[in-house]
Amino acid sequence: MKPHGPIPAGYTAIDGELAVGGRKASALVKEAGGTPLFVYSRSLLEQRMADLRAAMPPALKIHYAMKANPHPAVLEVMADLVDGLDVASGGELAMARAAGFLPREISFAGPGKRDAELLAAVKAGVTLNLESAAEARRALEAGLACGTAPRLAIRVNPEFELRGSGMKMGGGAKPFGVDEDQVASLARTIIAEGCDWRGLHIYAGSQALDAAAISDAQGNALATAARLTAEICTPLPHLNLGGGYGIPYFDKDKPLDIAAVGARLQDLLDDHRNDLQGTEFAIELGRYLVGGAGVYLTRIVDIKTSKGVTFWVTDGGMHHQLAASGNFGAVVRRNYPVALASRFDAPGEVEVNVVGCLCTPLDRLADDVLLPQAQVGDVVAVFCAGAYGASASPAQFLGQGPAREMLV
Repeated sequence: MKPHGPIPAGYTAIDGELAVGGRKASALVKEAGGTPLFVYSRSLLEQRMADLRAAMPPALKIHYAMKANPHPAVLEVMADLVDGLDVASGGELAMARAAGFLPREISFAGPGKRDAELLAAVKAGVTLNLESAAEARRALEAGLACGTAPRLAIRVNPEFELRGSGMKMGGGAKPFGVDEDQVASLARTIIAEGCDWRGLHIYAGSQALDAAAISDAQGNALATAARLTAEICTPLPHLNLGGGYGIPYFDKDKPLDIAAVGARLQDLLDDHRNDLQGTEFAIELGRYLVGGAGVYLTRIVDIKTSKGVTFWVTDGGMHHQLAASGNFGAVVRRNYPVALASRFDAPGEVEVNVVGCLCTPLDRLADDVLLPQAQVGDVVAVFCAGAYGASASPAQFLGQGPAREMLV
């Protein structure tokens, strides 16, 4: 038997059945028209933001990295909760504008921005986080083409990395950002050519649960920004400290101590009060804000036994929940939080494997987990599905098509 990860706080049972936003899973499935279904909880999104605001320094801005979950209803909620938004494509920029974000609230990061994307961003007044000197030149040319001074920041590829990070975004050769030793020269060039200088973006890694490691990375980012600002010889208007705040997915994962992170960050900001005077500070979070607020519901269509092993075959799978299947960068497959939604408060009774409907052995949602007895037609819930779920999975694989999505 293998354990599954911890079910996030905030999910309850009504008459023994999983409830989201005060409504039974079966009622949500009926309203949506069936399974598979992603359900996102407005109240959990709001509570997460409230807790984060209380823990972080009062002056700190909080930005949402919409690649974590670009569902339109989620974006509309986040537009009322956060101070800014990070997009990574022209398509995301269009979705952000449709959700009500103002151009001055949006920054655009990511390598490989096309000329049309740069032009659209410059015209709209969006901040471009430059990933290379060549991209800087094309952004300046876009500004000349439309008669607008482009709002430009530089994404730094820092010398340091975020310890314990699930994905390291700094500390070596990377496709992201401008190498630290080249930043000051590029900044002086684009400022001299008339850009609207918007500062630096330093993102060292993601999905860390160690408060000390995150604080160390933030301290390194602030020290790097202070040194670069002195070399650039121009005040730094804005510093995006990146994110990296992780959430518990697997057994023995512990929630990040955001109170410790916030307290240490306030001390670090105080330490840099003079060398970064007048700078606005922000963090940029995706999965930490939305990951725990989503659950994936999929119906059991067959229960079979093969050589003594029980399989629950569902109508969902890795085409919607690639990360939960272990095929989204995991080295060793471990179980996400999972439950039998139809009997959410029942004790575990049988050891089962939860698999999807795809014709591949990679399509696994839970291995050897202890769950209550189930029948065909019951619904399984996979938690931590609010980030990198529907939009980060190959929905068209084998012609299956996308899952339903709803906000409650």
